[in-house]
This record gives sequence, C-alpha cells and structure tokens, in this order.
Amino acid sequence: MDVFSKALLDFYTTGRGDTLWLNNSYGEPEEMPVDVFFRGKGDMPEIERIALRMCRGSVLDIGAGAGSHALVLQRDGLQVTAIDIAPGAVEIMKKRKVKRAFEQDIFQYTGERFDTLLLLMNGIGLCGSVNGFLDFLRHAAQLLAPGGQLLFDSSDIRYLYDDLPMPGSSYYGEIAYQYNYKGEKGPWFNWLYLDRVLLQTLSAGNGWDCKLVYDDGEDQFLARLTRKSDG
Repeated sequence: MDVFSKALLDFYTTGRGDTLWLNNSYGEPEEMPVDVFFRGKGDMPEIERIALRMCRGSVLDIGAGAGSHALVLQRDGLQVTAIDIAPGAVEIMKKRKVKRAFEQDIFQYTGERFDTLLLLMNGIGLCGSVNGFLDFLRHAAQLLAPGGQLLFDSSDIRYLYDDLPMPGSSYYGEIAYQYNYKGEKGPWFNWLYLDRVLLQTLSAGNGWDCKLVYDDGEDQFLARLTRKSDG
C-alpha cells in the first residue's frame, strides 16, 4: 500500500500516527499533519467552507482524501461522488459512510456528468504541471453538465523563492514532492500551484470564464470556472 494510505489508516485506526514528511524540490522537508484530513466542518478554513457552500447539484469531489468534504456535502443533501487514487483513502471514506467512494484517477474517469467538480486543499495540484492543467481543463469540459462549475483553491508560492533563485526552465509553481512515513519513502510526484494571473490567462485562452471568488489577502485564493459556451 502507498505511503500516504498507510499514514491515513494509522491515524484513522488509532487516532494518532507517526509524522508524515513531505520531501520537496525547493528546500527542507516539511511536516504534513495527518489530522487535517479528518476535520469536521467547524475546523475547516473559511476558503473551504465557502467552496462547500457554493457546491450545487451533483458533485464530483476529486482527490477526496479521507472524505471530510464529501461528508459535509452529503449531510447537506447533495449527491456526491468522491474519488482518490490512494486505496487507503477510499477504504477510509467507505468506513466513514461516504456513499459513493471510488479508487479512480480523474484523468481516467468518464461516463458521468456533474454540476460541480470540486478540488480542495490545493487539489488542482494533481495536474502536476501547466500542461497537465490544460489537459485537465479539456477533460473537465467532458465531465461537466451544461451550466456546470469547476471549484478549486490554489496558492501563489512565489514567496518560496524570496531567498532562492527562481527556476530558469520551468514555471515556479511546478513542484516535486515525496512522502516519507516511518522511514518508508514513496515515489516522487509532481504538484502544481497556480498564481492568479496565470490561472486567468490559461482559463480565458482555453474556453473558460474564471472568477476569483475569495482571496485570503496573502497567497491563497478560491476560483470558480465555467465554460464560455454555457454563457
């Protein structure tokens, strides 16, 4: 089982776990608190609560983790499908009574259309790169029902390079990470953080209207994308 799944299952089973570390491509390893994946609605930051209130109709929760956002939406009466590539996360979602939880890669997911596609906790990062984000937009267009919306938060991580040289051959929001749990290291994977300007430029150039619906005044923001053809 993957390293991330092991950390989630340990915490779910015992209420505690060893430290989950994130090795990265820009500096020292960072601690990833596992308990954030098990928060209740009252413990979620404002940006996530706003996104959850904006969800409507049938919702696809992408990269759903332990299912905390899906459970909030379910309790609010929405029809939610939650997907994640980590088998341990999906196992936990089912144990936590998420009604529709599947081990699935979003880029391979087809056959249904949704009113809302939701990616929280910088979930849009799973695109891995700017080109991956463009691929995702093309795929998302096939998953949205007419009039549907794409909701996600992201961060401008330019601040990471205040004391480091900017990458010379790639976008500075393209990062590599590796999980390390109990001395076991997973494979390196790519993650994407989009700044506001680039997001709006890419959206407009690829058939989407992008509205920034919340900004925390620092580095993080919430975006709502809709297809121009729906307008």
